[in-house]
Amino acid sequence: MQPIDLSDYIQLEGPLFEDVQRSAVFNDSKTFVDSTPKIDPPEIMARYHNQRDRDDFNIEQFVRTHFHLPENVTETAISIGATMEAHIEKLWDYLGRTPKEKVHPHSTLIPLRAPYIVPGGRFREIYYWDSYFTAEGLAAAGRIDMVENLVKNFCYLIRQVGHVPNGNRKYYVSRSQPPFLFLLVDLLERHRGRKAIAPYIDPLKMEYRFWMQGSDTLTEAHSAHRRVVRVNRGSGVLNRYWDDRPLPREESWREDVEVAMDQPNPEQVHSDLRAGAESGWDFTSRWLDDYTDLKTIRTTSILPVDLNALLYGLEMKLGKWTNGEDSDQFRQAARKRKKLFNEYFWNEEEGYYFDYDIHSQGQTDCRSLAGVYSLFLELATRQQADRVAGVLEKQFLRAGGLVTSLHETGQQWDAPNGWAPLQWMAVIGLRNYGHEKLAETIARRWVKLNRTVFDRTGKMMEKYNVCDLSLDGGGGEYPLQDGFGWTNGVVTALQNVYNW
Repeated sequence: MQPIDLSDYIQLEGPLFEDVQRSAVFNDSKTFVDSTPKIDPPEIMARYHNQRDRDDFNIEQFVRTHFHLPENVTETAISIGATMEAHIEKLWDYLGRTPKEKVHPHSTLIPLRAPYIVPGGRFREIYYWDSYFTAEGLAAAGRIDMVENLVKNFCYLIRQVGHVPNGNRKYYVSRSQPPFLFLLVDLLERHRGRKAIAPYIDPLKMEYRFWMQGSDTLTEAHSAHRRVVRVNRGSGVLNRYWDDRPLPREESWREDVEVAMDQPNPEQVHSDLRAGAESGWDFTSRWLDDYTDLKTIRTTSILPVDLNALLYGLEMKLGKWTNGEDSDQFRQAARKRKKLFNEYFWNEEEGYYFDYDIHSQGQTDCRSLAGVYSLFLELATRQQADRVAGVLEKQFLRAGGLVTSLHETGQQWDAPNGWAPLQWMAVIGLRNYGHEKLAETIARRWVKLNRTVFDRTGKMMEKYNVCDLSLDGGGGEYPLQDGFGWTNGVVTALQNVYNW
């Protein structure tokens, strides 16, 4: 795929786009960017310029006349009287998508080659890190063919775009998401054997090069480039989240403009908002100087625990799945990263892992479930894992599972919310180190919460309030979504792990 010029899409850039988003024609800014023109875009723009200054002009009516608007991919047709398990079984097909041979020439959708699963609600396309947790449930449900389809689609995107974008939309190509593809491939290997994964090793190497681009050109004067940062007096490299476009996100344009308004460097704010979106934690106190104020976002200044744990996992797997010099280089990179990981992220006094702030040259004080990645990917020593388990039990464990952070900020990746992927990684991570009782407690509380909310609403939610089980999850830029891919995947996988 050639670099995408977003100016070719009138629902992504230009006066009509800005007027629609600024006017809040739709409650969700993502609605317009997912729409498709009914006639040629130049004709629409000509009509817009001719009509916009009329006293009786109605911008919402104009948009509805000239664009096909998307429908929310939300479950409405399935009886709420069904059991949670039967509901999820139906949702696999309901949320499944078959690639179309032709996509509207002015659609923002990037066509894929194989069937895939969407999360649900406003999320009408494939999403990168969501898909791994969905896939764990698909595998547990005996749908390993769909897991392989997800891997094929992500490898196709790597070959076309150079990386796995946030989702298969053209406005997402400037960023990725946490690199979980190697875990999807690992899942496939567990079910299909080593030979089944051979076609996917080269795309994984390409993804690794994407995350490490520029690492060999860093100097003391230029210590950071895109997603790589020189650390430890120049002897090592760690990674951060990034996005190449210092502009408001197209799918959240109005919200981003408001956050950056009156800021001395709005481009930096936009860069940090976009990097926060690449992290998947959009948004959280992890990225904020002032936990109460999104305007103080500084994502690109943070070396994150989760990202660096994932890249260690990718290096380890590539070391295993390649041969000769390649294998040696990946294994050596993993050893270096593990040493740096413990040097920069482990806090001996607190017995937990914290993100690192490049500018202050010290760890942040934000306690979050990013720390469980160290157990999930087996970076911790036995003693470190024991202490992390103690922190999880004493500080994070709530009636419905683990709370995402200890800060209640109004952001969705903070208290009182819990999220399926973090419960899964905590449970598996604790089991990796023999903390079976705590792992099962978390799993039981989470599955019970999922079931309780389903019995009350007939829906599987994107996120949950784990502190007050009578309330729904909330916070963030958009309403609570139902569907929901990774929730379905994790609850199915947990029930499989424990034979429930």
